[in-house]
Amino acid sequence: MAAPEKVTPQTLLDLKRRGQKITALTAYDYPMAKLMDEAGVDVILVGDSLGMVVLGYDSTLPVTMDDVIHHCRAVRRATHRALVVADMPFGSYQTSIDRAVENAVRLVKDGGAEAVKLEGGVSWAATIERIQQAGIPVMGHIGLLPQSVLLSGGYKVQGREIDDIERLLHDADAVQEAGAFSIVLEGIPAPVAKLITQRMNIPTIGIGAGIHCDGQILVVHDVLGLILNHKPKFVRTYAHLREEMEDAFARFIEDVHRGDFPSSEESYTLTDDVERLLEERYGSHSHD
Repeated sequence: MAAPEKVTPQTLLDLKRRGQKITALTAYDYPMAKLMDEAGVDVILVGDSLGMVVLGYDSTLPVTMDDVIHHCRAVRRATHRALVVADMPFGSYQTSIDRAVENAVRLVKDGGAEAVKLEGGVSWAATIERIQQAGIPVMGHIGLLPQSVLLSGGYKVQGREIDDIERLLHDADAVQEAGAFSIVLEGIPAPVAKLITQRMNIPTIGIGAGIHCDGQILVVHDVLGLILNHKPKFVRTYAHLREEMEDAFARFIEDVHRGDFPSSEESYTLTDDVERLLEERYGSHSHD
């Protein structure tokens, strides 16, 4: 069987031109990434959302470069077809352009990322341009920006007033002109996301941005029904693994407490000769 064709930034551009939707999910470990890759997901994002869904933080802000690199390595080892994109965590690119380039290089060299993603529009265009000039593909991200939650006062939909819409249009234009190969639109009303998508030559990937984006991304824990807290409006749950996992854990505990696990079929045995010698040497307490 021929190996599947590798997804690259150019692949996503070709998909947009053909009008074929792009699929993207987050992953943070080897088994999840392997299943996604084999299923045919186009983009796997090692998102800083790992802070909330894997590490137990209240936001993405505490996530470090080492955190992302650690998880990106695992995802990259599992992935053969999908494009692996790593989030640049809070603090990794905000202090200076040179620091941003250095950290983007780390994500590629040490983490195995094939592209990086950073949040922001006009204000970060120069940073995007420099990282891209260093030979690293950049995915932009505008609209609701989780890393700016302290400044924005919470997770709020962006672009509901005309001034805000125009700001988003300027942000999208700036990200594209800086050389980004795609752009995530998060928490944006569907008509606004449609307008941005139609104006862009690069593909848009929506999360809470309606049907008209060139692609869609969700956090894998939301897709699988492993949500431990609030379920966002834009999430569609495709499985209910939380309930199945809770049931599995409860049955395991019950079986162990009752002495039903492990059974003889789930235990290793000795040959009759060795068992007989063992009994002769150590007595009947060596049985069972």
